[in-house]
Formats: sequence, C-alpha cells, structure tokens
Amino acid sequence: MHQTGINRFQRRVLPLAVLLFVIISWYIISLFVPSNSVFPSPVDVFFGFLEEAGSGRLANDLIASLFRVTAGFFLAVFLGIPLGLWMGVQPFARAALLPTINFFRNLSPLAWIPFAILWFGIGDAPAVFLIFMAAFFPIVLATIAAVGNIPAVYFRVGSDYGMNRWEILKNITFPAIAPQVITSLRVTAGLSWLVVVAAEMIAGNDGLGFAIWDARNGLRMDLLVSGMIVIGLIGVILDRVLVQLTEIPSIRWGYER
Repeated sequence: MHQTGINRFQRRVLPLAVLLFVIISWYIISLFVPSNSVFPSPVDVFFGFLEEAGSGRLANDLIASLFRVTAGFFLAVFLGIPLGLWMGVQPFARAALLPTINFFRNLSPLAWIPFAILWFGIGDAPAVFLIFMAAFFPIVLATIAAVGNIPAVYFRVGSDYGMNRWEILKNITFPAIAPQVITSLRVTAGLSWLVVVAAEMIAGNDGLGFAIWDARNGLRMDLLVSGMIVIGLIGVILDRVLVQLTEIPSIRWGYER
C-alpha cells in the first residue's frame, strides 16, 4: 500500500536536511564572492553573531523589539476581539462600522510612520502604535467572521439549557470562534513582527530593526545577516507559542469538528 503520510522521525530529519543543504549552498556561493562585505559566509555570520551576543547588544535589541511587539499586539487583541464580538452580534453596529474597519485594514501600517514619528517621536511609542495599527483591524474582522460562522443551533441548545447571556458567551461563543481567531492571531503576530522591524529602522534608536539598519550603514553584512536570522527564528517561536493555544481542550474540539 502506498504510504502518503510521514512519521515523526521524518518530520524532524527532513527540515534539518533542507537547512544543511541551504547552509552548504550558502557557503559554496560565498567562496566565489570576492568580498564578505557583499555576501558574508556562514562562518562570518556565526562570528558576527558571537560578537553581538558577547557585547550584550543582541540581548538588549531583542528585549526592546519583543517589548514593542508584545505591547502593540496585546493592545490590539484586548480591544479588537471585544469589538469584533460586539459587531458580530449587533447587525446595526456591523453595518455602521464595517466599511471603516475595512478601509483602515487595507492601509499599509507603514503609511502611518510619518504620523507615528510626529505624534510620538522616536522610541517605543511609535513602534507600539504601528504594531497596533497592523494587528487591530485584521483581528476585528476575523472575530466578526468567526461569530458569523457559528451555527445558530448552538445558541438554541444553550437557550434550551437555560444559559444566560454570559454563560452562552463563555461556553459557546468563545470556544466556537477560538480556532478562527487563533489562526488570525498567528497571521497578525507575524505581521506585527515584520512591522516592528520596519518601524525600528525608521523610528527607532534600538531594537533588531535598528541593529540591521546600523549594520547596513557600517557595511557589516555579517551582523546584518545574523540579525535577519534572529528575526526569522523569533518569528517561528512566536508562531509556535500561539499554536499551543490550539491544544487547550475547550478549543481543540473546534479543529476536530
């Protein structure tokens, strides 16, 4: 019988094999480039990473970027999900506000950079504002859509069991919308991580984005690439953290339906 699936061992080995192939190819290509200031080798990048880590700058920049992403993203979650719930169950509010939400959702977060600098200056505040603008509107729309996808029979069953409005919200609405909302959070968290790097390049004085821009200005391509690798790894880790939310028993059923 033809086996279409892969086992756990293959799931671990195959990505490592691809990673090894990429590193070897990268090293071979770097041998034919005359200057590491144009295309640094993996060895140069590794020692550049050790230099940044040893000086403490990498840790400081990482903490600064994570703080900004966490602040902006969680602010968007705490405001966006309740607004999406309210709009999802109130047709009048949805009709009134949805066009405006869609308009701002289609604006690039980076278009707000001039206003962010004028309003908040340089530092944490403009980056947090830009991350909030990047995440808030997609979260609102995803929550509205998730509420609209709940089968009406769920609410009828809740009413038949004598649940009040809060019990229906806690025991039916939240678990039912959780899978779709978590998927949206994964997407918006990745977008937020991208935005903070761009914001720090323009409106920051520290952080991973600023470190990359500083390395570019100093023609330290080894530090630039090491910063890019750290950004990619942190993005993957953030996504895996959000994936763990799907293992909560009250949420997992939504994926198994």
